[in-house]
Amino acid sequence: MAEGQPFCISPNHLLTPFFQKATKNKEFVDISEELVRQTALRTLEIERAALEVLRDSVDEHFVACILGIYRSPGRVIVTGIGKSALIAQKIVATFNSTGTPAVFMHAADAIHGDLGMIQPEDVVLCLSKSGETPEIKVLVPLLQRLGNPLIAMVGRRDSFLAQQARYALLTPIEQEADPNNLAPTASTTSQLALGDAMATALLALRGFTAGDFAQFHPGGMLGKQLYLRVSDLYPQNERPAVQLSDDLPRTILEMTAKRLGCTVVLDDERVAGIVTDGDLRRMLEKKPDLTQLRAADIMSPAPKTIPPAAMAMEALSIMQRHSITQLVVVDGQRYLGIIHLHNLIREGLV
Repeated sequence: MAEGQPFCISPNHLLTPFFQKATKNKEFVDISEELVRQTALRTLEIERAALEVLRDSVDEHFVACILGIYRSPGRVIVTGIGKSALIAQKIVATFNSTGTPAVFMHAADAIHGDLGMIQPEDVVLCLSKSGETPEIKVLVPLLQRLGNPLIAMVGRRDSFLAQQARYALLTPIEQEADPNNLAPTASTTSQLALGDAMATALLALRGFTAGDFAQFHPGGMLGKQLYLRVSDLYPQNERPAVQLSDDLPRTILEMTAKRLGCTVVLDDERVAGIVTDGDLRRMLEKKPDLTQLRAADIMSPAPKTIPPAAMAMEALSIMQRHSITQLVVVDGQRYLGIIHLHNLIREGLV
């Protein structure tokens, strides 16, 4: 090493003995694998037990709280500190997406100006495991001064927060799931689950439908599943069509030109059948002499059809059920076009 050059040890060099031990010592590896499994299973069991206890929290206080929110003309202001604040943000997102207007307010920021977001008709939902944190004890008197109804989601009924709230929704747990009984795990699981219970109860009261849900979720695959219709997709494709009496070359040219691997066979304007690539292959196996064949000889009669107003997901379901890649779009007896599996793939529905 040159004089004056700093002496450095690679982090990888320091870790090498550990990895060698982990990979070469089978006993060490087996112990580690068992530790992972047992710790994970213990966590799930503790959180399952916490949710089981939570059933008792859906009581008359819960019902009165939900009815109070439903009858309120304002929003739900959801607040918390630490991990409870993160759960509060998720509850806000669920409320908003299911028809209950909600806003997140961090408990620490509330006393530095964010209290201004609370309007006279709003309801405040405050999340806290202990109900005794300093930020909560500072915030609650300020909320009471504003006069807004206060809902506590808290672990203990005898806590400061629960005693000061109009409604107390309890999320009691015997222990957290981490081995040290410190990291918020079971407690935040309970908060999250009870928040979902509140949102779905309000959703039911509002008569919130799949159509309403689609209105709030226009983006992404979920939105497309709820609002995308066949009429949005089939106009992207050509409209392949031949008549019953058209010969085989005319049929093949139509299929090639329209690039959908099929063509509808019409009896004047009525859909009589469909010719697909598969129909052509099967006909070649049966009849080597194709010179006298007409579209009527090759087609599959009574093809699967779908109206333009049908949902795109319904088209996908029919294709999957019948192991086909296209549907004939019809309006009554009128042939409109073809919706292809590729259209659904491009939209991310498959």
